[in-house]
Amino acid sequence: MITVEKLKKIKKEQRPLLEKRLREIGNVDIKEDGSIVLNGDYYKKQLRIALKNCEIIDPNNIKEYIAVDGYFALADCLSNMSPKEIIEDIKESGLRGRGGAGFPTGKKWETAYSYDDDQKYMIANADEGDPGAFMDRSILENDPHSVLEGMIIGGYAVGADKGFIYVRAEYPLAVERLQIAIEQAKELGVLGNNILGTGFNFDIELRLGAGAFVCGEGTALIESIEGKRGMPRTKIYRTSHKGLWEKPTIINNVETYANVPVIFQKGVNWYKNIGTEKSPGTKVFALVGKVENAGLVEVPMGTTLREIVFDIGGGTQNGKKFKAVQTGGPSGGCIPADLIDTPVDFESLDEIGSIMGSGGMVVMDEDTCMVDIARYFLDFTVDESCGKCVPCREGTKRLLEMLERFVAGKGEEGDIERLERLSNTVTEASLCSLGKTAATPIVTTLKYFMDEYKAHIYDKKCPAGACQALVEYFITDDCIGCGACAKACPVDCISGEKKELHVIDQDRCIKCGACMEACPPKVSAVIKR
Repeated sequence: MITVEKLKKIKKEQRPLLEKRLREIGNVDIKEDGSIVLNGDYYKKQLRIALKNCEIIDPNNIKEYIAVDGYFALADCLSNMSPKEIIEDIKESGLRGRGGAGFPTGKKWETAYSYDDDQKYMIANADEGDPGAFMDRSILENDPHSVLEGMIIGGYAVGADKGFIYVRAEYPLAVERLQIAIEQAKELGVLGNNILGTGFNFDIELRLGAGAFVCGEGTALIESIEGKRGMPRTKIYRTSHKGLWEKPTIINNVETYANVPVIFQKGVNWYKNIGTEKSPGTKVFALVGKVENAGLVEVPMGTTLREIVFDIGGGTQNGKKFKAVQTGGPSGGCIPADLIDTPVDFESLDEIGSIMGSGGMVVMDEDTCMVDIARYFLDFTVDESCGKCVPCREGTKRLLEMLERFVAGKGEEGDIERLERLSNTVTEASLCSLGKTAATPIVTTLKYFMDEYKAHIYDKKCPAGACQALVEYFITDDCIGCGACAKACPVDCISGEKKELHVIDQDRCIKCGACMEACPPKVSAVIKR
């Protein structure tokens, strides 16, 4: 049986070995207080809590996790704190769910604790399906024990003895490392029966999702674990009252659980003084799109979009003008350049029509068409709708059809008004958050980029030059008559004599762009507009 003294012995033996390995690699700083931080400009403005062990410890070695104080928070909670005290500390810390809604974690745990039942469950929602999102995946692949420890502490707090990690089957490395972590934790005695000799029992199993985005919604996830089709329930009860098999169930996402051990290691006051008053702590983002330094970013709540995109991300690629950033995944809003100084926290993003979501952040430049971006995200939502409720099943499809007409140059008078009305209907009438937030990309692009919608519908033009059906290619007077464009054209619609100005037959042009690619860079006589 493992004891706290044995944990201390493992740490004492393993810590020098870890530090030696890290110094040999040379990509970290080891601080006087024992904290380990990654080197480089990319990390200067970051504060890593959920990601603090990523790229530092060996995820397949539980002893290295113990060397950075792993499972000591669990030992302290089980030995020195009552369940009620743990919940009070989580409430006091201000930790909010990092899965999107931002619901207070302590309040959720308190609700489950208040129900007297013979069985309760903890679930880690690792069904990360947002395009370009890989926050949870990185934590599971690089620091799986932090999630296990957070779940065990939560289980002790609410009175649960069983946990499930619902993880995407498309994350094979995460699944493999979770399985190894669970086996090692059981062998050591920090998971399973009589944990650390305290008499507390808690077990964790993996459940693999089949790739349904809607299973990121709590009740659909529960249906899937129960062996049913993943479709949202009508919410008569909160899951903390009646969830998995009608028992009190806590569902938090991976990042939320990864924060829990740190709160007890560093203290409630330390944690609540990071971020903002209403949104304490940090948030992990997957910074992707047309940005120089794409990757995972973890910053204190309240950090501005400008700091994330430009100071950490290095700004847009190839000197292009920054146009917008989309937060919150396919259900999030598109934020224009003039709001780049908006702080990133739950309240500030909500005020401008976007959401925090699970942490997707897509950077867009001047070549991005905002109408086409809205179409792209609606196309994803339509594919992922479970079809249970009519507003989502039919409404999102009709929204997508309108946007497809716009980018094809077939918009009509009154379409904008119809788009707005249907967006409001889908938002108000859908059963779950997938449908209720599906129209957010449309609503925000209409609000901030109305001129692009009007250009598509009335002028039959795409200001960004991104919508193929609305683009025309022309050859300017800079043409030197080399014939490269004519040779590259797949439909032979370019004519002209050698060393003379060439011309594109617009009626025959298929707008493939081959001519622009073939034109010598020093000439650049082919343009699109």
